[in-house]
Amino acid sequence: MARSFLIITFFNCVHELLLLLTKYVRQRYNYLCMNNKDGGIPMQKKTVALTGSSGTMGWAGFKELYAKKDKFNIVVLNRGSKKNREKFAAYENDPAVKLVWGDLTNYEDVLEMVNGADYVLHVGGMVSPAADYYPVKTQKTNVAAAQNIVKAVKAQPNPDAVKVVYIGTVAETGDRNAPIHWGRTGDPLKVSVYDHYAISKIKAEAVFAESGLKYWVSLRQSGILYPAILKNLEPIMYHVPINGMLEWATVEDSGRLLANVCGDDIPEEFWRNFYNIGSGEEYRITNFEFEELLLGTLGLGSPKKLFDPHWFTTRNFHGQWYYDGDKLEEYCHFRANIPVKQYFKSMMNKVEGYYKLAFLAKPFAPILKNLWMKKIAETPEYGTLWWAANKVDVRMKAYYGSMEEYEKLPRSWDNFEVVIPSKKTTADDVVVLDHGYDETKPFDSLTLEDLQKAAEFRGGKCLATEIVDMYTPVKWVSARGNEFEMSPNLVLKGGHWCPQELPWPWNYDEEARINPFFAQVWDRQGENNVYGPEIFDNFKEKVTE
Repeated sequence: MARSFLIITFFNCVHELLLLLTKYVRQRYNYLCMNNKDGGIPMQKKTVALTGSSGTMGWAGFKELYAKKDKFNIVVLNRGSKKNREKFAAYENDPAVKLVWGDLTNYEDVLEMVNGADYVLHVGGMVSPAADYYPVKTQKTNVAAAQNIVKAVKAQPNPDAVKVVYIGTVAETGDRNAPIHWGRTGDPLKVSVYDHYAISKIKAEAVFAESGLKYWVSLRQSGILYPAILKNLEPIMYHVPINGMLEWATVEDSGRLLANVCGDDIPEEFWRNFYNIGSGEEYRITNFEFEELLLGTLGLGSPKKLFDPHWFTTRNFHGQWYYDGDKLEEYCHFRANIPVKQYFKSMMNKVEGYYKLAFLAKPFAPILKNLWMKKIAETPEYGTLWWAANKVDVRMKAYYGSMEEYEKLPRSWDNFEVVIPSKKTTADDVVVLDHGYDETKPFDSLTLEDLQKAAEFRGGKCLATEIVDMYTPVKWVSARGNEFEMSPNLVLKGGHWCPQELPWPWNYDEEARINPFFAQVWDRQGENNVYGPEIFDNFKEKVTE
């Protein structure tokens, strides 16, 4: 009996040792695959470093990459919050996943993530609405993260082999209401007043574009459609002009994009460029149509039953339809092309079951309107009706033009014109902005004369005497006399201009008078509304989240 017990114990111990040895070998193999490019076990898979994997787009990207873990090892950097740790608990011991708990503003954490990576997908950072509540933190976080990633890539043995994908934002170009609602990369940047998130993203985009890295790309994300958007009820919902427009991107398309951009079929010409992310013609919708789709999906009927038109702003948000949106699809083939109505219905199946009962509230729409929806618009500090009631002059000027213009807005939908333009890029009324140079020329063949012409169209001058290439900074001077260095690529294809004037003060009336390029997106001359740092005099940023 004792002998049998000893034999069983012996074999159990051997079994446990074999399990531990197997686990060690797998982990070691994975480590070598992720980090050893010069000898040892040959790399069969690519290593993808991903920031923001706990967020909407990042999580979708992580799942797409993980579904292809036979091709990819994935390294994710996340804050070590309880929520994040629970979210990734299932991947802790997966040899295809390496979890780095840290902070984007800490270089050592970023370096640990980047070490050994073939791709760096930078999705993370502060976003709205949190960015509205923490503007200072947003600036510091988003710019520092970009700087740390560039520094970490340059610290690699072969930085020219690392491909960096930066996720920018449609907010960089601000509001583009009809008739100038068709946008493309290279259009003027126009940050909406109070939008520190957009400022931080422009600065971060410039960090990558001017980094000297061989492989980088900026993909400007639009609004993302995902199931939880059905539940989002924040004052920011009224900051959106009801006749404004946005070409949305589904969360699934966005995730596929992150995985597909790491594919072997992406050509050299794709890199060192800027692209707009959108899910295509079906997803070009006005904000009124968006509300119709959302409320219709919930079974609550028309937005006319739940809102009044003057609750919504008339300007100063962001959004456009993409004249060049198909360009990214041609390279990355990420769109599922699901009809938009069908997609909204599919989102309904992915939210809590009680949302399916929302239609029961339809008969009580007038009550909901006054006791719920109106209350959101009356939220202190951020609600549009609160601004109006308290005569917050700077807010009313930024979002309506003036208090007087706000008072002129119809209080009834019977007197409000809902505008829905054609959604086809071939429509007769499509307005494509002039970029100030001959875009029929191959980009790399542009001359000093071309740069001088582009600078003149921006009210300034190109001070360069020679061009090394389109990616090496040259000297420029703005209409205000500020000298700066910037690559022709960032100016012409990115739409950037003098960083010293980004954007303080927000004085777009003057800018439009001295900068014909910018004047294309600003038709409100004569308002003379100027917004300096004083607009934040009474703003108290929360110190804790």
